[in-house]
Amino acid sequence: MSSALTDLFPLPIVQAPMAGGVSVPQLAAAVSEAGGLGFLAAGYKTADGMYQEIKQLRGATSRPFGVNLFMPQPEYADPAAVEVYAHQLAGEASWYETELGDPDSGRDDGYDAKLAVLLDNPVPVVSFHFGCPTRDVLDSLSRAGTLTLVTATTAEEAQAVQWAGADAVIVQGVEAGGHQGTHRDNPETDGSGIGLLSLIAQVRETVQIPIVAAGGIMRGSQIAAALAAGASAAQLGTAFLATPESGANAVHKQALTNPLFVRTELTRAFSGRPARGLMNRFMREHGPYAPAAYPDVHHLTSALRKAAAKAGDAQGMALWAGQGHRLARELPAGQLVEVLAAELAAAKTALSSNSGGGPVR
Repeated sequence: MSSALTDLFPLPIVQAPMAGGVSVPQLAAAVSEAGGLGFLAAGYKTADGMYQEIKQLRGATSRPFGVNLFMPQPEYADPAAVEVYAHQLAGEASWYETELGDPDSGRDDGYDAKLAVLLDNPVPVVSFHFGCPTRDVLDSLSRAGTLTLVTATTAEEAQAVQWAGADAVIVQGVEAGGHQGTHRDNPETDGSGIGLLSLIAQVRETVQIPIVAAGGIMRGSQIAAALAAGASAAQLGTAFLATPESGANAVHKQALTNPLFVRTELTRAFSGRPARGLMNRFMREHGPYAPAAYPDVHHLTSALRKAAAKAGDAQGMALWAGQGHRLARELPAGQLVEVLAAELAAAKTALSSNSGGGPVR
């Protein structure tokens, strides 16, 4: 990894930006203070809301941190398909005594306004999800002193990230919780995601920029494996979701280790884009019929998800989680970083002691 990035945080641990109120300033501050890189999620917030959270974070830590932006989405959704899905969700709206949202509530997530704020008030790191920014955008952030990272889910996407001029690529394996950061949402590729270690190897042979590995990582030994495969740091989301500093709903946190939720699956049910969450009733009943229509479906189901959370009904919530969710630990975020660092050091020592060809125990 370029020294410019490694100099920002001593430990190769990045806290994933989880939108929807999870990655709050308190969480990012705790991770950064412990030696990792904390992240704010600007997705689904206004530009001013993002700015206020940046101010709060700066008041809580003097350490470097990052801010994540969602890329604007093209208009390729079929309005008729969205309307059909809305009719299917009418029963949910009745059950939760709420109204469905307006699917035409905006496609750009305030992208330009947020960029303007970040150029006027530069932060150490900015990352991007759901696509790759133009070279002009990345160059402008670079001139402002900001390092840039972009998520990729294939070697081809990683190559596009390098061509655009990003400082590093976040390589997201199919194990990752929440939304897959594909650059273009193609329903024909559903179910064809690549596992993290295989993806790191493919990307390592395709690009020269540093790799941040993301997807299902819950232990320091997994960080060691990602580093051994060619990554320079690891990004963890679900591992931090259960911490007390996380802004996740208490029902969501408890569900991570609740034996009722035995597996995760990728679904379009809540947002219209593939996202990994704990399998629940809503996913089973609506996932097979949800159209490829993001953010239309996200806007449509917003009130339903909020009503389910208010009612404490895990079966109607978007319980985003990676494949390693059963390994979640309810530790304070700073302590979790310390434990991960100790596990990473132990794994490295074990690898070193066996490098001479002795038996692996």
